[in-house]
Amino acid sequence: MIPLPLAEVEPLGRLTRSGWTDQATGMQVDSRKIEEGDLFVAVAGGADFVKHALARGASAVLVPDDEFGALAAIGAAVRSRSDAKVVGITGSTGKTSTKDILAALCAPHASVVAAEGGHNNEIGLPLTLAAIEPDTELVIAEMGMRGLGQIAELCELARPDIGIVTSIGPVHLELLGTVERVAQAKAEIFGALPPHGTAIAPVGVDELAPYLPADARLFGPGGDASVEDFEVVDGQSNVHFQLRGTTLELRFNFTARHQADNAAAALLAYEALGLPLDRAQEGADRIAFSRWRGEETSLPGEGLLINDAYNANPVSMEAALEHLTARAGGRRRVAVLGDMAELGPDARAYHRLVGVAAAENADVVVAVGELARGYLGAGAAEERHAVSVEDAVALLDEVMRPGDVVLVKASRSVGLERVAEALAAAKV
Repeated sequence: MIPLPLAEVEPLGRLTRSGWTDQATGMQVDSRKIEEGDLFVAVAGGADFVKHALARGASAVLVPDDEFGALAAIGAAVRSRSDAKVVGITGSTGKTSTKDILAALCAPHASVVAAEGGHNNEIGLPLTLAAIEPDTELVIAEMGMRGLGQIAELCELARPDIGIVTSIGPVHLELLGTVERVAQAKAEIFGALPPHGTAIAPVGVDELAPYLPADARLFGPGGDASVEDFEVVDGQSNVHFQLRGTTLELRFNFTARHQADNAAAALLAYEALGLPLDRAQEGADRIAFSRWRGEETSLPGEGLLINDAYNANPVSMEAALEHLTARAGGRRRVAVLGDMAELGPDARAYHRLVGVAAAENADVVVAVGELARGYLGAGAAEERHAVSVEDAVALLDEVMRPGDVVLVKASRSVGLERVAEALAAAKV
């Protein structure tokens, strides 16, 4: 972190200083992650860990009067001290993967700070900004939302130069009601850009069209960046892009076709940052995706586990199921699918639609949860239902065979990563 005087933090709440320094060189909200010089901001019951944080070398502990307000103020203070370019990424699906791809592409050419994991809210974004160092040249910030106005608030802190909307789909409908309002909320990132900023969005999203700047750069078929060819060879992918008049061929260390579309969005940002297209390969095969986002693990009998348990919505479910078929290569396909959350009154209909895709792309469908019953009945060769994660683990002990390729995917609230962990440990 760019050093921040503790005097600037003191008005935000009750500050307990270590006494050995008058500045903070980092910020944490988890006392277990404290490194020497960090400021520990005690949110969500963190006040119980003041002594622990100081013992680990914290420069000070702040018990804030307003938890989110204090984090925002600290993140904004660090951001204001930096000339780094900021890329803000939001979208219904693909924002974390696009962030991971862009960070890998840029890392060989610039000093990069990128959001960790799913740090994309009123806690995560300030933590990302607080990681900016004096030599940071680029910040890649992820921005999530659950309602109108929230992306705009995050943009006030981050002040992005480039704004990416990766996709628009049926997410957070319990609060927003319609996909049109989802697009309105995501598009707030475009309104926050400076006069010469760069807006990046997918081709052909009617709900997003009213909010696109005239000079927006589009990715997808016929857009400024498009995937012309995709081939998987030896566990990697060779992808041909058309990028604003340039033909580009890159080798990536992912195998999912939908990640190539995320890469097209990332390449538009990479180009807008002025980074060398002829050197993009230097980072393309070094992508480290965040946890539980398409992680692949070998299973007995040359089987394969695809752990995509971090989150799910109808769009990402269909993409993951198509990837299951592509990776199976003739092997038996098992889809372990849990509930999709926050889909509003049409939730059951969305689950039935995903059930059709599941029947087309899996030989065995294991549905986990009450809403997940909607995946069943669409014609898969074998269908099973589990009430809970624990039931699913026991059920898979009966279902799984050596050589199976299995996809595990659900909304984060289901906790389906525990099924994936059991499979990886050869317990089922």
